[in-house]
Amino acid sequence: MEVLDRLGAEHLRSVVVAYRDALRAHQAALNSLNVYPVPDGDTGTNMALTLESVVAELDGAPAAPAPRSGTQPARPERIDMGEICRAISHGSLMGARGNSGVILSQLLRGLTDGMKDVDSVDGPRLADALDAASQAAYRAVLRPVEGTILTVAREAAEAAVARRDGELVEVLDAAAEAGRAALERTPELLAVLAEAGVVDAGGAGFVLLLDVLLHVTAGRPVPEQAVTEETAEAPAFLSRQAAHDVAERGGNGEGGGGGPRYEVMFLLDGPEDAVEGMKQVWGDLGDSIVVVGGDGTWNCHVHTDDIGAAIEAGVEAGRPYRIRVTDLHEQVEELCHRDDHPSPPTAGEAGRRQVEAPVATAVVAVAAGEGVERILRSLGVQRVVTGGQSANPSTAELLAAVDGAPGKEVVLLPNNKNVVPVAEQVTGVTSRPVRVLPTVNVSQAFAALLAYDADADAEANVRAMTEAVAGVSTGEVTQAVREATTAAGPVRKGDWLGVTAQGIAVVEPDPADAACALLDRLVSDGHEIVTLVEGGPATAETTRRITEWLGANRPGVEVEVHPGGQPLSAYLLSCE
Repeated sequence: MEVLDRLGAEHLRSVVVAYRDALRAHQAALNSLNVYPVPDGDTGTNMALTLESVVAELDGAPAAPAPRSGTQPARPERIDMGEICRAISHGSLMGARGNSGVILSQLLRGLTDGMKDVDSVDGPRLADALDAASQAAYRAVLRPVEGTILTVAREAAEAAVARRDGELVEVLDAAAEAGRAALERTPELLAVLAEAGVVDAGGAGFVLLLDVLLHVTAGRPVPEQAVTEETAEAPAFLSRQAAHDVAERGGNGEGGGGGPRYEVMFLLDGPEDAVEGMKQVWGDLGDSIVVVGGDGTWNCHVHTDDIGAAIEAGVEAGRPYRIRVTDLHEQVEELCHRDDHPSPPTAGEAGRRQVEAPVATAVVAVAAGEGVERILRSLGVQRVVTGGQSANPSTAELLAAVDGAPGKEVVLLPNNKNVVPVAEQVTGVTSRPVRVLPTVNVSQAFAALLAYDADADAEANVRAMTEAVAGVSTGEVTQAVREATTAAGPVRKGDWLGVTAQGIAVVEPDPADAACALLDRLVSDGHEIVTLVEGGPATAETTRRITEWLGANRPGVEVEVHPGGQPLSAYLLSCE
């Protein structure tokens, strides 16, 4: 292969696609490295999914017409560097997943920002772009931690700048050599990595990008298995042992080194000054704070024990959407016990794989929380759109889910009164028959899905599901974000509200008292089962008080408790 002296748009596209493929190939190895101190999901999976979004954006990037020469006919369209860089920047911003994915997004955005105004990139330009990428990544993190991908990217960039007068491949060689050395030293900077016997997972993923750049520019082979020799043999065993050790030390968000329990991520539309204010609020709520973006659109990431406050800060700054909440300690526990199957699918991926067979009627539901999504998918839902309280999805988002659902017809469950009118707009903009069942909370969706028949048409399903909803009493317990006057009495910010389909029914200063007062209204002599779906604000103590109240005051009902992970509602309640 010819060694390149300049990196053109076609080469940059090849780098992105090859990097996506390399991340997929190394996904399990990278996942096995990531346990602590930033357990934000599987690093390899998050980085790979971020690149999937970039490749998808590249596929839609327009080409530029090649210049004419005299009277000769126009040549085929050429790939435009500016459009390629724009696609990489936007795709990585919108698709970034997890702490590692968000930082990788900023590295890619900084890198392409230094390339977008030229047709091709030489050694000095690439060195400057790597340096700009590193600086951008540090700026995006509220409290940078050394021994992570930040360190690896910075030392690689510094080596590139020191060799900036060299040829393209010489600059890349210097960066890659320094990056590998920095990666090997990450355990010296983070004691927990040394204890686990692993290097930083995000840093390993960044070194893989440098390997891919050398593959495209000089024909060097991309490592096929282990990212480094040190992690080639048994990283999975070491990381699972480390996960066990973290759990044994008390990784429950209440001390002992476990760190905040939840990862909160969302996209945010808002002005820069408001976003800076949100970051400062987050600084008091948690750690691993990364916010990247610009021009009014931001990808926001934090680890915290207070999900509601983190999202409320986003609401104060602008419009948060695509909200994702992950229980980090639950992931660590899963890592302690899971088998050595490479590249396990996420819950969403597994659900989609299980239900892709065509059906007569598919179901699309709106919800937030990984546990809630798991329940919905177990009940037959084919597509889940993230949204709900304070995060209403757009018509376009619902339309995309409806169009992608594997059914001749579709039933749409909005699960929030503010989403119902948006859902009804979808029926007029899609050619597929769609029926909206106006569920106003997820508990109603659970009840409706018990009557769902994938082989029946949408009309028959709506009839049966409507009847099922009518036979179940539902409600939720959430926290007030402002003062108000309601039929249940005056509400102060911070009060806990018991909400039914008809509106606010209970106002209490304590979540357990609110739940018990609400259940006192909902549970009648004819009910046999009460289901509690725990959200982010729920605690074991609060749940215990609720179940004890039911045992004393409704001894004839059976109580089921499920983790839901919904961000703002402490509990979703259903009585049947």
